[in-house]
Amino acid sequence: MAERSTAAVDVADNSGDEPLTAKADEATTDGTAEAQDTKGTKPQDTDGERIDSEVTLPTPDLHSGHKLARRYRLEECVTRLDGFSSWRAVDEKLRRAVGVHLLPADHPRARSVLAAARSSALLGDPRFVQVLDAVEEDDLVYVVHEWLPDATELTSLLASGPMDAHDAYQLVSQVSQAMAAAHREGLSHLRLTPGAVLRSSTGQYRIRGLAVNAALRGITSDGPQRADTEAIGALLYAALTHRWPYESDAYGLAGLPKGVGLIAPDQVRAGVHRGLSELAMRALANDGATASRQEQPCTTPDELARAVAAMPRIRPPEPVFTAPPEYQRTTYQQGSYGRPSARPGVSVTTPVMAVPPAPLQSRTGKALKWAVSALLIAALGLGSWQLAETLLDHYNNTGDPGSSQTDPKNGDDGKKEPTGQLLTVKDAVEYFPDGKAQHPGDVHLTYDDDSATYWRSKSFIDGPKLAPFKQGVGIVYELDSAQFISSASVKFQFGGDHTTTSLYAADSLNSSTPLTSMQKIATTETTGTEAKLQTKNPVKTRFVLVWLTDMPKSPADRYSGAGYKQSITDVKFMG
Repeated sequence: MAERSTAAVDVADNSGDEPLTAKADEATTDGTAEAQDTKGTKPQDTDGERIDSEVTLPTPDLHSGHKLARRYRLEECVTRLDGFSSWRAVDEKLRRAVGVHLLPADHPRARSVLAAARSSALLGDPRFVQVLDAVEEDDLVYVVHEWLPDATELTSLLASGPMDAHDAYQLVSQVSQAMAAAHREGLSHLRLTPGAVLRSSTGQYRIRGLAVNAALRGITSDGPQRADTEAIGALLYAALTHRWPYESDAYGLAGLPKGVGLIAPDQVRAGVHRGLSELAMRALANDGATASRQEQPCTTPDELARAVAAMPRIRPPEPVFTAPPEYQRTTYQQGSYGRPSARPGVSVTTPVMAVPPAPLQSRTGKALKWAVSALLIAALGLGSWQLAETLLDHYNNTGDPGSSQTDPKNGDDGKKEPTGQLLTVKDAVEYFPDGKAQHPGDVHLTYDDDSATYWRSKSFIDGPKLAPFKQGVGIVYELDSAQFISSASVKFQFGGDHTTTSLYAADSLNSSTPLTSMQKIATTETTGTEAKLQTKNPVKTRFVLVWLTDMPKSPADRYSGAGYKQSITDVKFMG
């Protein structure tokens, strides 16, 4: 099962009501249990959705401190609803926060939840909160998700008021593109509420609960693309107006006045961007709602994404600079000549300025100036002579400048000698600057001292060189501190013609760092199952990228068919 080692989580997206907890680590959950969901009374829930109506089931009787798979320690229960519970937990193996959905193995929806979680994990799109694990064990089914400590829930963003046009444009653009990509893979959300959308500290929007949140509640739809498109339209409407586009209040927002129907955002609030207002109406043009003009309604996320792309790009607002305070001149600079008196009857007295003394124009003054000039010239001459003498002594002590000086500690050329000491790997993440991950949840298997476990790439049709279809695949490793790296050993599962491996010095565990900004340390090519890389001179770094650009033709295995692929079983770095 796919697993990422970046910090983050998705916990249950439960409603539009007030959230229970989950303010820990500035992360947000999907809210609290919503009784209306099971009744299907909300307009967005009853439009084309079918919700299972089985009797409410008891949730698993677990407590804080309970450990799953001797790894995931439950910390705080966020939701208990309809036979399942959601928790904030800690992955003790990778020392990071995660979120966990739990339900009994005999729950009527346990099978569908497992299937939805595994399908979502295979998508591997970084615009979605990733599923890290989906397991049936000890009469329990649990799904582990990322935890995003630096992300803010859209519900919290909307609580402070409507968004400006640029922020609303980024929201609908990124969310519609992400959902269009999911639907192309046959995945839908069906619970795309403000609690399911997160904005990171870099301004990127990520969607949580893809397929899983609907499976937990037994929600299905005859038109999943239409349902998700209308949900995106509702998010855009709320961002523009600070109102929920239905009569009922939800997610901390007031609904529309009863009896007036769906009105365009620019009629609800002054100053709304006209193009975004029309776009929201086109996305919401379902079941009787009408677009504000003659444009065709958008019924799929792909149509909505194309409509957003066709709009003129909305640029961010110009930064507002505070004008510096007016320069206050002193009384001496302002003067008071010609100014009227501050009060009638009070005369203005012009201050008498002191006359500066005359310069040294006498015979004594001229003699003093010549004496000072002579002293300065003598001092400069003496300083120059002393400087020349110092340089000459240094030249004589160091010997012939053409002969190189050696450091007996570092060798003849001053380079640091390799120690051969095995360096400790603290953490690792998959590096995929093109946004297309391989199996990010398995990177820790490359430094667990177990040759039977491994991280694997996907199987490619063309090879051995992956370019131009893909520039390469790799993993960034974090050492326990900045260390000099002199060599590395990378063991593979497959041999053959051929595997090309390179080492780069990176600056962080971040796929957004371009490869061109990193320093290449070493590169090698092998037809065997081990690549040994030796640096010409040890390079000091804390983050090391192992980058594969060529992979051999390998046979089919239990995970994938025959193709150009590779698996890394063990990575070691030496100082």
